[in-house]
Amino acid sequence: MQETRRSPAAPTRTQRLASGGEIDAHRHDDHQIAYASRGIIAVTTDAGSWIAPATRALWIPAGTVHQHQAHGDLDLHLVGLPTTANPLRLDRPAVIAVSPLLRELILAYTRDPDDDTPPRHRLRAVMLDQLALSPQQPLQLPVPTDPLLRELHDILRSNPADNRSLDDLARQIGASARTLSRRLRDDLGLTYPQWRTQIRLHHALILLADETPVTAVAHRCGWSSASTFISVFRRTFGHTPGTHPTA
Repeated sequence: MQETRRSPAAPTRTQRLASGGEIDAHRHDDHQIAYASRGIIAVTTDAGSWIAPATRALWIPAGTVHQHQAHGDLDLHLVGLPTTANPLRLDRPAVIAVSPLLRELILAYTRDPDDDTPPRHRLRAVMLDQLALSPQQPLQLPVPTDPLLRELHDILRSNPADNRSLDDLARQIGASARTLSRRLRDDLGLTYPQWRTQIRLHHALILLADETPVTAVAHRCGWSSASTFISVFRRTFGHTPGTHPTA
């Protein structure tokens, strides 16, 4: 990703973006938490894409070149943290769970960024404590470095409903299924079915943010039935897509 600008301090603020809106590639000298109380936020780096609905937030370490994109009308809450405050002890982007308490703390903390009163300082301390307790979630869509896998990645991203076998896809890009499987394990640590499921879930979250019906999402993402999609979604996110919080 080409870096377009640098901001020494990561801002703490609330920002609204229309569906499809973007914040161009940039980086901060501080850490940042990005949380969408409405809509879905996607963050893209050279290493991949991370996506977070209203039950998740994104951790963006200091120095990471990243770009934001809105799926669905977005209320985005950004929390800047100095490098001395790293409650997650992470040096790479991650998606973290947001409990009801942490949600309210983030909303309150970003409501008035210029407030420098002792009550707000105490609120920040509780927020950092809650962040430290937030588990990571498997919502990253990694971008492979291998050229053959990048070709396969582009095919699957352009049409997540493509149900051709790995053998058929391998022939299209001039490789063997065995070669692609081995490179997937070496590059991403994933099997082909695991990777394809991640791509499909990533796309499903975007469609749900645009209020696409669950049955349509299932078919457009390649699942044979809505019930199969619902089962995979529940196993991954802990709730069904019909109750998925996007607002």
